[in-house]
Amino acid sequence: QAQLVESGGGSVQAGASLRLTCTSSGRTISNYGMGWFRQGPGKEREFVVAISRRGSASYFAESVRGRFSISKGNAKNTVDLQMNNLKPEDTAVYYCAATERFSLGRRENEFDYWGQGTQVTVSS
Repeated sequence: QAQLVESGGGSVQAGASLRLTCTSSGRTISNYGMGWFRQGPGKEREFVVAISRRGSASYFAESVRGRFSISKGNAKNTVDLQMNNLKPEDTAVYYCAATERFSLGRRENEFDYWGQGTQVTVSS
């Protein structure tokens, strides 16, 4: 079972960058496909990106494609979300999630374990 902890959130100006890290304890992260979701104020939680077990495949939501990137450090048991050119609409609590499925997950119910979330606030 994975226990996930997110870090790296904060408050920045539009156009800035942030790097979020998800650290897993328990089973090694190479056993899981990973994903990031976010929930903005007054909004439902939405998919951001998913990465495969080996880190060789990923899929991004259209709203972040070209600005966000993801990397999976199986040796460090971490997954990083690099967010560039941040916009006010990126303001949200960002959640890390892990799935035991072999396919790339995009829906919440495809993920088995969740972190507590980290706040990202982007001001204009």
